[in-house]
Formats: sequence, C-alpha cells, structure tokens
Amino acid sequence: MSNTRETTRMLAFMGILTAIVAVLQWMASVIAFGPFSITLALSPIIIGAAMYDWKAGAWLGTVFGIVVLITNAQAFLAVSIPATVIVCILKGALAGAAASVVYKLLEKKNTYVAVMAAAIVCPIVNTGVFLLGCLVFFYDTVSSWVDPEKFSSVGAYMILGLVGINFIVELVTNLFLSTVIVRILNIVKKPARVNA
Repeated sequence: MSNTRETTRMLAFMGILTAIVAVLQWMASVIAFGPFSITLALSPIIIGAAMYDWKAGAWLGTVFGIVVLITNAQAFLAVSIPATVIVCILKGALAGAAASVVYKLLEKKNTYVAVMAAAIVCPIVNTGVFLLGCLVFFYDTVSSWVDPEKFSSVGAYMILGLVGINFIVELVTNLFLSTVIVRILNIVKKPARVNA
C-alpha cells in the first residue's frame, strides 16, 4: 500500500513539475538577452532530478526541450528539422539527467552542496550541448551571423554573442534559487503521515 501511495505521490509531483517546466519555458520565450530566449525552467528540472532520479531529470529536460523547439528554434528549423529536434531534445534531457547524477553523488555529504552543484551542472550541460550542436549541425549558419567588427571568430561569437549573457543569467538564477530548491526538497521528501 505504501509503495502504491509513493508511486501516486511521485506521479502527481512529476505532473506538477512537468506543467511548471512547460509554462515557465513558454513564458521565457519572450525574454531574450541576445538572439535566443533565456531558460527559466532549469530550477524545476533540478527539483525533479534531485527528488527522484536521472530518468525524472531527463523527462523534465525533454519537456523543456520540446517547448524550446516549439517556441524558439525557428532559425535552426529553417536549416534542418531533424538536427534541430535532436539538439533541442538532447540538450534538455542530458541537462536534467546530469543534474540528477551530480545531486545523487553529493546528496549524502551535504544537501546544499549537492543542489548547488546540480544548479551549476544543469545550465553548463544545456549550453554545452547546444554549442556542440551548433558546431556539428549549424556551423555554416552560425558563422553567417558573425559580425567581424564585433567578434574575431565564430567561436568568440558563439561564446560571447550567442550564449554568453543567457548562460550567466541562467547560472545566477539557478544559484540564487538553490536555497529555495533545498527547502522544497526538505518539505517534499518528508514521509507522508499515515492515518490509522
């Protein structure tokens, strides 16, 4: 009975986190620092990744990737639909899974450190996979966007112009919210009381 109750509780909480990820990223599609919108959905991804396991983190990251694909990938969809789908889904799923793995490795030593590490790893993996996808699938497109008067190379443009400010905003937001995430985890992880 308690196993069924835990499964139900997990499904309900994951449903709520899934909705929060979708809504936050949909809302974020109108906030941009540079050519792309920022990511607001990483904190609920980290919560799910820490609460459950890498599969939960990967699921929430996949939902995030799908919303990005729908709302903010037009420039890349025009070049290659399959490559854009791969990059958007993969960056989100790997970011969520990596956050979970890092959290689980550090959780027993210190919850705050575990959450901070997950909050750092999540945007790094998300941005890193995006940049790798740009290099592998969209190099010609991205190089055509470079203003040689502002950037000395395609790499400099990718780091400083394409993702720089967004990455910093995402990282700072995650670190700022990490104490809130710890509080949420402490509340949600408390065992439910069984009424006799």
